[in-house]
Amino acid sequence: MKRRRIRKRHQHHFFLCQKTYRRALIDLIEADPVRMRALRCVQSLNLPQCYIAAGFVRNLVWDACHKYPPSALNDIDVIYFDPSDTSIEREQYLEALLQKTMPEMTWQVRNQARMHEKHQDRPYASTLDAMRFWPEKETAIAVRLDMNQRCEVIAAFGVQSLFELKLSHNPARPWSIFQQRIDHKQWLTHWPKLTVTTQCSVAAKPINAE
Repeated sequence: MKRRRIRKRHQHHFFLCQKTYRRALIDLIEADPVRMRALRCVQSLNLPQCYIAAGFVRNLVWDACHKYPPSALNDIDVIYFDPSDTSIEREQYLEALLQKTMPEMTWQVRNQARMHEKHQDRPYASTLDAMRFWPEKETAIAVRLDMNQRCEVIAAFGVQSLFELKLSHNPARPWSIFQQRIDHKQWLTHWPKLTVTTQCSVAAKPINAE
């Protein structure tokens, strides 16, 4: 009984931490006019389970934790989930629309309903499920605008480790891919307070669609 109470207190503390960090993340995004404009552009496409993810979210938090001004957005990663049309041509068409709307940015649009084929995974069940296979856990965080124009965040592994400046290998992907990305993107050079962490391998289970 005592062990159960301790477990419940730990779960409650974890929930409160996640809620606090999510609020902090939303505050950072909503204070950034460039990111808010990008979110409005993506919202106008009216795509299913559509979010902006990866460096759009991750780098903003790392910058804030290092007391840097927001880094320039090299590209904007848009993800959505639509099994009815998994053609690359559809993604290219959407990229062209976004490029026309916000031409100063480089856009990358990917339908997560087809990405399992590229990575030789089982079929993904949703956008969130697809994110569970990304190489770094802190990259697997995404944001969109809701009907009230407020930010809504999803995270395959939570957001706490992002604010703790951890760079966590996702065991669903090979360590070599994780290491290659660290070296290529030079994250540890640009954000020197980051700490690389590892975890024992576990199989990713499906997260159903919204």
